[in-house]
Amino acid sequence: MAETKREVERKYEATGETRLPDLTRVPGVSAVVDRGVMELDAVYYDTPDLRLAADALTLRRRTGGEDEGWHLKFPVASGIRDEIRAPLADTLPGELAGLLRSRIRGAEVVPVVRLRSARDVRHLVDAKGRLLAELSVDTVRAERLPGGAEATWTEIEVELADDAGDADAALLDAIEKRLGKAGIHASASASKLARALADTAPRPDGDDTAPAPGPETAPGTAGDAVLAYVREQVDAIVELDPAVRRDLPDAVHQLRVACRRLRSAFRSYRKVLDRDVTEPAGTELKWLAGELGAARDQEVLTERLRGRIDALPRALRLGPVRGRLRSWAAVRARGGRRRTLAALDSARYLALLDTLDELLADPPLRKAAARDARAVLSRAVLKDHARLAARVDRALALDPGQDRDLALHAARKAAKRTRYAAEAAAPALGKPARRVAKRVKSVQSLLGEHQDGVVAREALRELATQAHAAGESAFTWGLLHGREEAEAAAGERDLPAAWARAAAPEVRAALTR
Repeated sequence: MAETKREVERKYEATGETRLPDLTRVPGVSAVVDRGVMELDAVYYDTPDLRLAADALTLRRRTGGEDEGWHLKFPVASGIRDEIRAPLADTLPGELAGLLRSRIRGAEVVPVVRLRSARDVRHLVDAKGRLLAELSVDTVRAERLPGGAEATWTEIEVELADDAGDADAALLDAIEKRLGKAGIHASASASKLARALADTAPRPDGDDTAPAPGPETAPGTAGDAVLAYVREQVDAIVELDPAVRRDLPDAVHQLRVACRRLRSAFRSYRKVLDRDVTEPAGTELKWLAGELGAARDQEVLTERLRGRIDALPRALRLGPVRGRLRSWAAVRARGGRRRTLAALDSARYLALLDTLDELLADPPLRKAAARDARAVLSRAVLKDHARLAARVDRALALDPGQDRDLALHAARKAAKRTRYAAEAAAPALGKPARRVAKRVKSVQSLLGEHQDGVVAREALRELATQAHAAGESAFTWGLLHGREEAEAAAGERDLPAAWARAAAPEVRAALTR
């Protein structure tokens, strides 16, 4: 079973002659305890073309030390990484392989570097003997695999303790200041692996042949702007995949949004990218977002209903409403999670990732791609805005009821598309596009709240039916249903004013200047 550890550390250059300063002069550090020297032997794995290293990921199998086993590290921020650990085994554990799937896909993972380190460890403790940080002086010998160049160096590593209490980055800052005064400065390499790869890289063999460059788009053109946005969303999908597998907060939502943004860009910017090529990918993105939606939608719905119940006075909570909601939600959450992971493990999903890579490598550019970005992108945003206007007008013309609910949901989809188109155009169009995105987002939020209420009412009817069948009171579920109806009506009354702000003539006119 893998476990996760948040690693907060800093690395410093050193030599065999480097002497550590007195670190008890660092505020909060009362003693430096010598823990002796341990021998570590780690083999680092990657694809032959080093895809993991390109994304600053580290995969290793290490023996020696208290944490021997398989380690997979994901960057979180500068000096901060999440390390997922799995027990020592001869082959890569399946759980770690899954976290790498969006990057390695069908590629083989092979040993690329072996690092053997003599680690001289010191514990920095406070007045009560509690560990604040661990400092190690590592003498490293790197070997490129198989049978390549070797390199050696010495470095200092300072890592914050897991349970350091009030100790935080300020402690690391104070230690760094003390080391700096002793002439010890930050390492130029982000990790041992990065340094090993650089120091043992094969020398050029004199072959000047280089791969043919891919298609390029001139800066300031529509093609350049749209492809930059597309690339951003593709990268987000790949990067969010392991976060979803780890069940990190909001990861499913963010991955789903990246799918929608990408599909929306394909549809909004058909004048730039050939729809015959992008539409099949868009269909697959819709499928993926739908598979992800089962888990995300259930999560949002459960949180909404839980909040509604908690807001009720105790006297109006009749029967085991919290318990029924928990059991009802648990069944659906398990199914949604399984569905999400099944999609990410499917051949269909991996084929989609390959298709997106191919699209970026050989983009299906149309004639408009070579034109000025401002002119092409502004027309696309205005066209989406006009579609949104038609859908809002149609919805407002209907009487309250199911037909209007469906029309408002269609308007919500158009609002998302308009907002995403404006966000994609913002780097080229600047403030006018950002203003459109902001005002349309307000309309989208209002319509989203309305649709959430529609879904909540359906769930409340189901819960009331279950409660009645079990001999429980259905009063609370009916009360909540009525409140959802009242809020939906209030939202529909607020929509004309919100839409008027988003449809103001000056907002649209600014896009054409």
